Amino acid sequence: MSAKLIIFSAPSGAGKSTLVQHLLKCNFGMEFSISATSRPPRGTEKHGVEYYFLSEDEFRAKIANNEFLEYEEVYPGKFYGTLRSEVDRISSENKNVVFDIDVVGGLNIKNEYGDRALAVFIAPPSVDVLRERLQGRGTDTVEMIDKRVDKAEYEMSFAPRFDVVIVNDDLEKAKTEAEKVISNFLSK
Repeated sequence: MSAKLIIFSAPSGAGKSTLVQHLLKCNFGMEFSISATSRPPRGTEKHGVEYYFLSEDEFRAKIANNEFLEYEEVYPGKFYGTLRSEVDRISSENKNVVFDIDVVGGLNIKNEYGDRALAVFIAPPSVDVLRERLQGRGTDTVEMIDKRVDKAEYEMSFAPRFDVVIVNDDLEKAKTEAEKVISNFLSK
């Protein structure tokens, strides 16, 4: 049986990464898909752990060779993407692949794999709650929070195109709902 792909997308602050980390600890036979980037490592980041760190030229060569399922140039010369080889590597170990990815990339992967993939959108209860969460982190300036909220409103417009939308208004409820959704998908 082929490995399945579980895609999680959400605006910043919706709780997507927290839910993904929780689900990876559950017994679903999943492994996290490590993205590639052309930006340099930050702090203690290591190649093949947080990201696959590539030079801009290496990244562009892989684009030209159709080695990415999806990619985006987030800033000039700073690319992020999902390597086909990463999905193949995890699948060859008979594990299901889990993604924590932006909405456009998530939908591109869903389109590529069809019914073999489940696209899950994690939504905040509201834009106001999202703003409060971002402010509560204490990691961003007011200007950056405004940019993240504007981007979140745009990203939330994609929610209807996902297979499942989980509103994260209560983390424990969202964890339980995500577990049920994943369990049902994997049992098909």
